[in-house]
Amino acid sequence: MKITIIGTGYVGLVTGACLAELGNNVFCLDVDQKKIDILNNGGIPIHEPGLEDIVTRNRDAGRLTFSTDVAASVAHGDIQFIAVGTPPDEDGSADLQYVLAAARNIGRYMNGFKVVVDKSTVPVGTADKVRAAIQEELTAREAGATFSVVSNPEFLKEGAAVEDFMRPDRIVIGCDDTPEGQQAHALMKKLYAPFNRNHERTFWMDVRSAEFTKYAANAMLATRISFMNELANLADKVGADIEAVRHGIGSDPRIGYSFLYAGCGYGGSCFPKDVQALERTARDYGQDLLILRAVEEVNHHQKHVLGRKIVERFGENLAGKHFAVWGLAFKPNTDDMREASSRVLLRQLIERGATVAVHDPVAMAEAKRVLALDFADAPQLLERIRFSESPMETLRGADALAIVTEWKAFRSPDFDLVKSLLKAPIIFDGRNLFEPDVIGDAGFEYHGIGRSVLTRS
Repeated sequence: MKITIIGTGYVGLVTGACLAELGNNVFCLDVDQKKIDILNNGGIPIHEPGLEDIVTRNRDAGRLTFSTDVAASVAHGDIQFIAVGTPPDEDGSADLQYVLAAARNIGRYMNGFKVVVDKSTVPVGTADKVRAAIQEELTAREAGATFSVVSNPEFLKEGAAVEDFMRPDRIVIGCDDTPEGQQAHALMKKLYAPFNRNHERTFWMDVRSAEFTKYAANAMLATRISFMNELANLADKVGADIEAVRHGIGSDPRIGYSFLYAGCGYGGSCFPKDVQALERTARDYGQDLLILRAVEEVNHHQKHVLGRKIVERFGENLAGKHFAVWGLAFKPNTDDMREASSRVLLRQLIERGATVAVHDPVAMAEAKRVLALDFADAPQLLERIRFSESPMETLRGADALAIVTEWKAFRSPDFDLVKSLLKAPIIFDGRNLFEPDVIGDAGFEYHGIGRSVLTRS
């Protein structure tokens, strides 16, 4: 099948590459010439395990094309996926300017029937706006081409996106009940047929329900995280172990174990903006989503917890103190720094006078770019951050180690070496990577999240 993907960001590039891997002829469009040049010259602009091999294989096979040519992209695909960014606006709502610009371009150049698929995460009712934008362009040039707008939200986890796309647990597709919608249904069914050979994974519904499903899913996952983080903070006060609690409640099949890990807050491109966008949608309809407001507030608070633990241990004035930080990306297996908890911690430490040595397995370059923007108001503070080539290099002379991202490479370090390099054997574990008893027996002072302070000599 001939497919066009509009936008070669995280969702668009994964979608395009994986559909090409299944034998489709995919045309990926982006207005960013620099990004297209990277893709055409053998690179990829994001870090995602397994993606580079798929892109290279299908580009070399001629099934995957990258271009900035809008007219050619519209002419190519019978199915046009809109996978552009929907960043949060000032009021928290999703900014649809790029989605609607893509829709207008389709309307401006299309000559035959097109299925226009909203792949970007968009608020309920966006399909109506996309439909209106396309129709306005068709009317302006007196074109009689027909089309159908479909909602097909993505459920990709950064760090496991290729696996999620190729082996989905569900495929959600929203179509309208019109002749054009029925034609779109047939094309989308054909496109996703390879994923349903073992058993049917597709959930068909109306367009608005499909749009709503994406936000509901992310809001539920964010709620579980904030719920456990709030309980973890209480566990610290009462002397309970939140990991034992997680096992105790997760064994209930109505609850389960997933997304019940306490830590120093969630980040990334999805949960923060999607929770805000859903809240904004509710306000537009005169409803206040009290639970989601609390979810967002708890997460904002949680990003400061690790820094507060350090301040409680070393005092408000951290001048002359030096800390090692392991992990910068918002989660492992990605270089994504959007809404990362590390950014909050670094500002907390540096503004109190500390210096910091940091390391992340893949996010170093992106972290340098993002932190330069974070400290644009006080660039001299950025000089207090040293980027180290290895985790162990960060530890030399540090007063304590803080862990912010749960990379596998951090899970089983040489504790004797860690202890010898640190000025004092103190660990602040923002992701509860270690067991307090084990780390205590190794002679460390250990501060986890919801796991009471443990000191062994």
